[in-house]
Amino acid sequence: MARRGRERSFEDVHGAVRRFIAALAVRVGDADEFELGELVALRDDLEAAIVEAIRLQLQCGKSWQSIGDALGMTRQAAHKRYADRVAA
Repeated sequence: MARRGRERSFEDVHGAVRRFIAALAVRVGDADEFELGELVALRDDLEAAIVEAIRLQLQCGKSWQSIGDALGMTRQAAHKRYADRVAA
């Protein structure tokens, strides 16, 4: 039975995504090259999600310093890598 009215935690969703990705790797391992290309294309989707998350964090008042810390890079490196894409 589907759970209604219960918001899933970040950890629940994050864990599910990681399991899906691992399952895709196994599935693609025994598939056509087209499916390997489709798996690789997910990188673009993930990068777009990261840019959107950064945009929303900035809207909520987060600093480039805190974003850089979360990404394991300096404030300057985070700004250089994402500022133009966040603004677009």
